[in-house]
Amino acid sequence: MEGASPGDALRAAHHAGRGGGLPRGYRAGVDARRDPPGQHGGLGVPARGSRSAHEALSSARSDVHSNGGDRVEQPLATTTETGRNLAARITEEMHRRIVGQDVMIERLLIGLFTGGHVLLEGVPGLAKTLTVRSLADTLHASFERIQFTPDLLPADVVGTMIYNQRTGDFTARTGPIFANIVLADEINRAPPKVQSALLEAMQEHQVTLGGETFPLPEPFLVLATQNPIEQEGTYPLPEAQVDRFMLKLRVGYPDRATEREIMRRMAGREPVELRAVATPEEVFEARREIADLYLDEQLEEYIVDLVQATREPARYGLEDLAPLIEYGASPRATIYLATAARAHAYLRGRAYVLPEDVKAIGHDVLRHRVITSFEAEAVEVSSEDIVDRIFAAIDVP
Repeated sequence: MEGASPGDALRAAHHAGRGGGLPRGYRAGVDARRDPPGQHGGLGVPARGSRSAHEALSSARSDVHSNGGDRVEQPLATTTETGRNLAARITEEMHRRIVGQDVMIERLLIGLFTGGHVLLEGVPGLAKTLTVRSLADTLHASFERIQFTPDLLPADVVGTMIYNQRTGDFTARTGPIFANIVLADEINRAPPKVQSALLEAMQEHQVTLGGETFPLPEPFLVLATQNPIEQEGTYPLPEAQVDRFMLKLRVGYPDRATEREIMRRMAGREPVELRAVATPEEVFEARREIADLYLDEQLEEYIVDLVQATREPARYGLEDLAPLIEYGASPRATIYLATAARAHAYLRGRAYVLPEDVKAIGHDVLRHRVITSFEAEAVEVSSEDIVDRIFAAIDVP
């Protein structure tokens, strides 16, 4: 459109949906699959002449890759029933207390089964805290909740060294971070100094107190909630901390039927007590199985292209995005996108990853890693708009 700004073009593409901006390699009207609520995804039809991921996966049954050594054949026909049963047990138990929020529950399970931390953003009253607590209640694991407030100190999170006058020695008093599941509630209500106290714990799974390093219990998982940063009394999270969250999910309002069920179930009743239905050993086994899921080389290239397009959009025909992006996603995004896509396939009983897995989870991996410029803010273009545009432009294998 002649004379249109990059922001106008982006907003037009964002509001046009799939119909106006199908990725190259898709044919309009062929992919009639609708995306589930709260997800981006869906399989399309590859361009003529390209080898689809489905064909590659089918032929991979008899493929043996060699990278300096033999690799065992991937049994693609085998479904991961153990993982599906574990996820079903946890989900069924959580739904005794939680109405709806299927996408949020699935994203929390992806975090649990991969060891990736999850950030939930939404206005108050959407059951973010209740859902995290419910997940912890279904596990045979320790749980701590940290309520982040403006007067919180780093020692209140990780602990401190206490001087013993009797012995003349310092002893460590560990903080609430020493738990399997840690709920960082309203994490953006504490100043950045306190938020940064989580950096070592989230990345290294350890805490250093007085020069001594203390390992955190395994499995270790930080599940954080935050209100939108536009709300009063909140602080933006440091980029280094945001990047340590594998997923950032935006939690929306329930639909009419779900809200009516919430009203019926929750009005005047005592909270439902949940049973622990999963063990840490089962979680570790799920993580091992997910790490072994087959990821085709074409999908590896697709994931790398998606992440690199956030850093060098001009290489992918997205020159108009360059001035709108201050910083793109780091290689950590590439790792997390592949891991989360494997977990997404695992929860569906597949031993291999499809493009729909990458697309379904991609926005939750990338939206908080694309830092927009002042120019993007001036034309009201968000990181969500940019990620939408990138997914529409990159060829799907």
